[in-house]
Amino acid sequence: MTRFSKLISLSMLAFACLLAATPAQAETREMKMTIDEVTLPVAPDLNYKVFAFNGQVPGPLIHAKEGDDLIIHVTNNTSLSHTIHWHGFHQTGSWRMDGVPGITQEPIKPGETFTYKMIADRPGTLWYHCHVNVNEHVGVRGMWGPVIIDPANPTALEKTVTKDVLMMMSTWESANADKYGTGSTPYDTEDYFSVNGRSFPYTQPIRLKTGDVVRVRFFGAGGAIHSMHIHGHDWTVTHKDGLPLAAPYKSETIMFGPGERYDAIYTANHKEGRFIFHDHVDKHVTARGKFPGGPITVQEYEGTPMDSWYVWKDKDYDPDFFFQESMKKGYGLFEQPRLRGVKPVKEKRGSRHN
Repeated sequence: MTRFSKLISLSMLAFACLLAATPAQAETREMKMTIDEVTLPVAPDLNYKVFAFNGQVPGPLIHAKEGDDLIIHVTNNTSLSHTIHWHGFHQTGSWRMDGVPGITQEPIKPGETFTYKMIADRPGTLWYHCHVNVNEHVGVRGMWGPVIIDPANPTALEKTVTKDVLMMMSTWESANADKYGTGSTPYDTEDYFSVNGRSFPYTQPIRLKTGDVVRVRFFGAGGAIHSMHIHGHDWTVTHKDGLPLAAPYKSETIMFGPGERYDAIYTANHKEGRFIFHDHVDKHVTARGKFPGGPITVQEYEGTPMDSWYVWKDKDYDPDFFFQESMKKGYGLFEQPRLRGVKPVKEKRGSRHN
């Protein structure tokens, strides 16, 4: 090999190393969202009228990289006005995209479309929600969904994660289930509690393999304080509101309030077993005052014998209930069909009989 050839080879190697060390380039990601009126099966005895993003509660996962340009077209198919607030985004240079009616924009009226354009300028566990009549629309009408922005420089522990579990906590008021425009005032009573819009037994198990490194992302989507407790494991609390903690800490119970997000990472270190995972605010594990209900799930290890008396032995399993599968699909907007509600049936003209 000549000296010139060696120089060329070394230059190409240096360039390749430089590319490998450079963070992934920002991309433009364009998405479409709708806001729909549907009825959501929260519990066996509770069907709830909600305003649902793309017809589902929680709304679809938005997954992007830090620095990406996001263009999101939102069409309002409901009978009331709405906006979307992108909770956690700094909106650097895009303050009109913050989604607050009367301050940054006019509300999106029924039948209208509004386009949000912004940069994913803040990494971590973020979320989106309506900012019109927030007490009702966010508090008891399911108008929220997850946003995960992968950081340009993840921590060493983040890099070990093999499974993501997203938990959006909320409450419901059975007295206002079928009446839009009511609910979630100091005079109303919450009597159902949920994770990802469902109350036990409509929730789902978390299926694990020994050695899985699990990252649980908690969202205070509703108006209540929650205290999530994991059996059989300790986790390391690593992030608060999407940002890495200067001093991560070990625990097995984590308390969080409205709007807050926490990330906790743990290793599935049992050979087999089933371990419950639930809200430790005791009344939250009821439904209309009856136990069990609310935010209850079970960690099910692969290979564990299926006892005949196990409450979920015949469970119709949804592997994406906690967005585990959606988080593996890359970047963009990901719908979850099994989280959809039921759209009202429109009566055909001339179908009435006197």
